[in-house]
Amino acid sequence: MAVRHIAVIDDDEDFRLSLEALLDSYGYRVTVFGGAAEFLSGQEVGHFDCLISDIQMPGQNGLQLASQLRANRGELPIILLSAYATQDVRRRAMALGVRCIMSKPLDVEKLLKCISDLTS
Repeated sequence: MAVRHIAVIDDDEDFRLSLEALLDSYGYRVTVFGGAAEFLSGQEVGHFDCLISDIQMPGQNGLQLASQLRANRGELPIILLSAYATQDVRRRAMALGVRCIMSKPLDVEKLLKCISDLTS
């Protein structure tokens, strides 16, 4: 399955829009959300090939979102981002089946490789 439509969830509007523009420039269709609640309330939840979410967000954080998605839509590939990804956070994310955990600021090449690896 090729990744074509990516959901980006981040409470930092500037980062969210920058990531949207970056991924769009590589040919991905991107839909952005300001938080987990906004994403979960949308009609398109089942139409994404990949989800990229910040971990540290007000309300439901990225780990909680990943846990909920695993319970309801177990196969959706998830990439989590954090400026503060401790070993404990990384361990918990991997236990949830998160495919990649990326540090902020993002290494664009690593992110693109992670997305590319989702199809293999």
